[in-house]
Formats: sequence, C-alpha cells, structure tokens
Amino acid sequence: MAFAHTAEVIRAEAALKAGGLGVRVMGPPPDMHTGCDMVVEFELLREPVARRILTEAGLAPLAVAPVRAGMLEPVSLYQTTDFGQWLMVRAANMKLTVDRQSRVIVNISGGGCPDVPALAELMVGRTLDEAPPPLSRGQTLCSYALELAFREAQRQLPAPPAGRDCGKSADRHASEGL
Repeated sequence: MAFAHTAEVIRAEAALKAGGLGVRVMGPPPDMHTGCDMVVEFELLREPVARRILTEAGLAPLAVAPVRAGMLEPVSLYQTTDFGQWLMVRAANMKLTVDRQSRVIVNISGGGCPDVPALAELMVGRTLDEAPPPLSRGQTLCSYALELAFREAQRQLPAPPAGRDCGKSADRHASEGL
C-alpha cells in the first residue's frame, strides 16, 4: 500500500498492527513511485480487512499493488555496515552505530529534525536495553526512522543470556549523570 505522506504510513502501520495484521514498512519497488518513499507491505488476501481498518482510522491508500512477476519487490529500509567492532544500522535517513560487544550506542546521526540532538543525548552511551525507544520521546519522521534502526540493531545484536554483564551498569550510568 502506498500513501501520500510518511505520516500516513506511520499511522497505517500502527492501525493495521493494532487490528491484528502482520505488516512491514518497506521502501517502494522502483516501479511504484506513488506517494512518499515508504509502503506498507501486508498479505494481499487480507486486503479487505486492511481497508476496513484503514477506513475506520480515516486513512485511504493511494494505491494497492500485489508483488508479482514483472514487478520488483519492495526494498528494505535497513542498510547495515560492518565496521568490525561497531555495527551501523541505517533506516531511511537515520543512522545508529552500536559497539557489537557491549551493545552500547556510540553514535546517532542523520535526519535534520529538531528532536534528533535530544534523542542522541538520551541514547548515546547507553546499551540497547537501557536507551529509551526513540518514539517514546520523539514524534518526527526522524524519530520514526531512528526507532526502526534501533529495533533492527536490537534484532541483530540480541541481549546476552541473563547473568552476563555486557556493558555499563545502571549504577554506573547514574553516577555519570546518564
């Protein structure tokens, strides 16, 4: 499903997930340049249910297109770069870099939205478990893209089994004013 604006994609994703549908936000296939630079991917058999949910939420997609032969697949919004000790996850225009071993966020960059510096201040220096999810503090497209990068980093660098210390403790963060 393609929408006119990124904000509609974000609202559609939330509404469809709340309605019990499995959805993913992806980049549009190269041959589907309608609306913004993101699409909502879902199981086509669920289209009637999806349309009902979206109508109830006051949303209407610009286009619904099946992925089929001759049409390129939607593309992932994520790009990862392996810097050895660090893993950088890019989602749309936001980049999150994490120390692989300690899972500490070492850098946040990109965007241009007013909430990015505050989000970076809250998250850099904390582990993927300790940092607040970006959408808990931000409301812009940049915070949404950073949330996607954050979740992808958590998926790629899962927490170690309980009982293994893998970074700064909460007490150490408190003593450092974090």
